[in-house]
Amino acid sequence: MATQTHELPRYVSFRLFLLWDLWENPPVGQTTVEEFHRLFNLNVLGLLLSIKEALPLLRDGASIINIGSTAGRMSIANGSVYCATKGAIDSISISLSKEFGPRRIRVNALNPGVTITEGTQAGGIIGSEFETTVINSTPLSRAGLPSDIGRVATFLASEEASWVTGQLVYATGGLTI
Repeated sequence: MATQTHELPRYVSFRLFLLWDLWENPPVGQTTVEEFHRLFNLNVLGLLLSIKEALPLLRDGASIINIGSTAGRMSIANGSVYCATKGAIDSISISLSKEFGPRRIRVNALNPGVTITEGTQAGGIIGSEFETTVINSTPLSRAGLPSDIGRVATFLASEEASWVTGQLVYATGGLTI
């Protein structure tokens, strides 16, 4: 009878992908303190606490990819709090790349544009006037697909990206140019 050994899959100790997202855009005049804290607790504090807990499990040379949004750079009306949380992810990623650099742990933020997902469909973004406006402003003239974002994340997690850290990578079909 063969003996089985169980070890963590390589990605558990080598790559950490973090996606925290609560999408709400009330106008700032209608944003309650509770809503503010709920957005920041999930999108920012949740990210930081996850990294804190994962850090002892990460090997030297690991890769952390924080999933942000173009909203951190291209702010939208009625989205000041949400956009602030996404800007915070960018700042956290850059800061942590410096903090974790001595262990060769790379930290990058992957910021997708409008992407067709269950969340964007359920949230009414796909098929909306907002989506049409964004697509009309995107040189590649389409919304992203999860596979578009996945290929960029796979690259960032790979050894081919071993010299890439502290970067804000935009996968937007050219929206941000």
